[in-house]
Amino acid sequence: GHGVVPSTECSVGELLHMGYTVPGDTVTATVKIQNTSKLVLPFSVQLESLSPTWDRDRQKIPSFLTSSLQRTEIVGTQNYNGFSVFSVSPTEGKIEAESSQDFVVTFSPDHESLYYSDRLKVVLFGKQTAHEIQLKGAARQHPMFVEGGEPLDVPVESLAVTSAVARQEALERGKVPLFVMGHGNVPLPLKTIFPESEKISIMLQSLLLLLEYVEGSAEPARAEITVGAMQSPLLAAKKAVQFSLAGGAELQRAGIALDGAHGALERGQRQRIGVSWLPPADLQTSDPPLVSALLTVKGDITESYRVLFMARVVSA
Repeated sequence: GHGVVPSTECSVGELLHMGYTVPGDTVTATVKIQNTSKLVLPFSVQLESLSPTWDRDRQKIPSFLTSSLQRTEIVGTQNYNGFSVFSVSPTEGKIEAESSQDFVVTFSPDHESLYYSDRLKVVLFGKQTAHEIQLKGAARQHPMFVEGGEPLDVPVESLAVTSAVARQEALERGKVPLFVMGHGNVPLPLKTIFPESEKISIMLQSLLLLLEYVEGSAEPARAEITVGAMQSPLLAAKKAVQFSLAGGAELQRAGIALDGAHGALERGQRQRIGVSWLPPADLQTSDPPLVSALLTVKGDITESYRVLFMARVVSA
């Protein structure tokens, strides 16, 4: 006889990011598994969040006690309604020899969060894991989002649930609370600052950009921020998302330059803001610059991000 080894190829890598959508909307993506062997391959598909071992996996050191480099969360935020935020179809079947099978992955968040995640496993013959794919997605109530920088937050939700009713009541009264927020959108209301005639919401969030210049290099240190505008049938407003990162003399004195700091985005578009740093001649390496700028993003509301630029010289 002849021994035959089952072999497959997957159309995606180790990560499938479903992107940003609005709570209540549904996003789908297709993953293709190609059977490159001469065997018929019986398969099943498993989600980590539905695994009976997941509860035991949660009994680990909490994320807020772990550095960002050591975090290994597989299952992140889940829906409040009890249904899985990710689903896949079909969940079992057979892939004929030298044929392929399409799997439809669905992302259906029911509330705002940046940390929806799960892991999909394709198992052959009931025991052999052929592919593992990390699933990620994010949901926002507003049509814009900002990505980039070093993690400053915990990649899981707070136990507190913020009330959308309270925010709507504030809008109807013509006043909107000012929130100081971490990047995970956990708001802490401080005060109401706008007069009766204004209906605008500002949420102060922080982003940290680390610029590491290699000593003696001709190339500057680089980092970037991405601003995006979501596309969803649940978003009524059609106007563009506008953004602006205010530079100013302080950034120039520190040797920090911006590229694409202003712009407007139509729905479905995203744009990169490039940041570069060359150390000025009078730089004191014992006291590297730490400067900040304000990124304003305007859609149905106006959001403000305090962008911190931390620059330092590192040896080659």
